[in-house]
Amino acid sequence: MSAPGADLKGRVALVTGGTRGVGAGIARALAEAGAEVLVCARRPPEVPLPGVEFTEVDLRDRAAVYDFVGGLSRLDVLVNNVGGSPYRPMEGAGEREAERHVRVVELNLITPLTVSLAAYEHLKRARGSVVMIGSVSGSRPSPGTAAYGAAKAGLEHLARSMAVEWAPEVRVNTVVVGMVRTEQSHLHYGGPEGVDAVARTVPVGRLAEPSDIGAAVVFLASDAAGYVSGASLLVHGGGERPAFLDAATANRV
Repeated sequence: MSAPGADLKGRVALVTGGTRGVGAGIARALAEAGAEVLVCARRPPEVPLPGVEFTEVDLRDRAAVYDFVGGLSRLDVLVNNVGGSPYRPMEGAGEREAERHVRVVELNLITPLTVSLAAYEHLKRARGSVVMIGSVSGSRPSPGTAAYGAAKAGLEHLARSMAVEWAPEVRVNTVVVGMVRTEQSHLHYGGPEGVDAVARTVPVGRLAEPSDIGAAVVFLASDAAGYVSGASLLVHGGGERPAFLDAATANRV
């Protein structure tokens, strides 16, 4: 059930990279809240998203981003969802490997910055909002995805600064996402047993669903969050159980 004021009818929302997983969940939630939803990415969704219009855009291509966003007649909500990273340790990095780390930072930080700047005039006219899709990896050690974690930390800081610079016309917030069950969960956690084992480490006892992230985005994009800007909304099921609790022996019988 949507929060009071979470009606997005008549508004146009753009979700970058919103063709699968969390992005698709966000696009569905925005459409269900009544928004006209646009999604842009390099590849179309494998599963059709009802009520969502797809445009092929290479979001790393600055000129292509400005051409696409500049061609929109209106934009009320921008969701910078595009991002991600393969498992890539920092050790023994040669020049080619260093370039791969740089590309991770570009995708997760520079691309959202570029799209936001391209959308600014639209959002200012609409008195709209930007929602960055951050990650808990930006606030804790992220071994194996260090460049990703660093980029997400930068994204959250970028959002806070934008919220001050672009006020009062444009609100800017971040959804800090924890572990999510998607069609690619097995690549990170293993098969069903691995996913279930990881879920047991979350205080609420499960991984997030893409719809959980979508609901948070709808709230931040709506009038229900009209006084919320520069905020980081933690959507992580209570976080992670501290390892020292399992190692401590003081209270064991």
